[in-house]
Amino acid sequence: MKKVLVTGGAGFIGSALVRYLIEATDDVVLNVDKLTYAGHQASLLPVASSDRYSFAQLDIGDCQGITAAVADFEPDIIFNLAAESHVDRSIDGPGEFIKTNVVGTYNMLEVAREYWGGLSEDRAKSFRFHHISTDEVFGELGASGFFTEQTPYSPRSPYSASKASSDHLVRAWFHTYGLPVLVTNCSNNYGPYHFPEKLVPLIILNALSGKSLPIYGDGQQIRDWLFVEDHVRALYRVAAQGVVGETYNIGGNNEKTNLQVVETICELLEGLAPEKPSGVKFYRDLIAFVKDRPGHDQRYAIDASKIEHELGWKPEETFETGLRKTVAWYLNNREWWQRVLNAEYQLGRLGEKA
Repeated sequence: MKKVLVTGGAGFIGSALVRYLIEATDDVVLNVDKLTYAGHQASLLPVASSDRYSFAQLDIGDCQGITAAVADFEPDIIFNLAAESHVDRSIDGPGEFIKTNVVGTYNMLEVAREYWGGLSEDRAKSFRFHHISTDEVFGELGASGFFTEQTPYSPRSPYSASKASSDHLVRAWFHTYGLPVLVTNCSNNYGPYHFPEKLVPLIILNALSGKSLPIYGDGQQIRDWLFVEDHVRALYRVAAQGVVGETYNIGGNNEKTNLQVVETICELLEGLAPEKPSGVKFYRDLIAFVKDRPGHDQRYAIDASKIEHELGWKPEETFETGLRKTVAWYLNNREWWQRVLNAEYQLGRLGEKA
């Protein structure tokens, strides 16, 4: 049994990690989250009653609050997932991304360094600071090839630049101060409890409402898709078995164009939700191509062979099985996403009809 602190644990990936920790391990978990628009306590209802789970509403930029929480909880592992994560929002308002993703990570590193420095020799040796990042820091791939752990960084949006900055800080705290860190860079996640501004849940919920299904540009942008529950299993494996100072890429080995993703969701809904909104004959008729967003990268793809060969992890879900589970979850959990929508979030994206 370990004591695990998760920042951003009310967000999409963070809440999946918290649920995994409570349901699949004996660990004690402290969830630290600011509860921004994308953080929801409802995503934690399956584990909220566990006596191994506790929650603290804190901003990772609040040094005093985070310091007190860490000192009181005494974690063995810190998973740093707290981040602003939506590219569209970073284009409209980059300041919050710098504040949270860069300055917030710096604060977490300093709090962790002070705490780690005061631990006994044995506890200091086993302590880990695991920073979770994205494949977007690598920039854009051509038609072939994959991102590896040695790929140079070339971020192209305010979001990816802020995450690249945070990654560099984490590695600097390892090389300069010896803080025992781990970094993982993942591909596009999807799955249950995903906030509706992201592609997969946006398309599902728009389709169920008979609204247009917006696709940027020609829809030929390619992403590698990773089921979130596979991702959090990988995160735990890295924290438990990864080599300090190392980076591990986590991918699903599922390259799909955005158009393919949307068309697959439409096909699944035809079978799983055949009673359509009024006036809709086929879900795919709702597809609408919109003006592309600025600096939209064409292709990402991850080489996840290192984590497979060194730590024995590989995804359990294919894109097809994971997406079917995801669509079914949204159909069976209307209360969750209605609660999100009722919090005055509007289903929308950048771009205008072309």
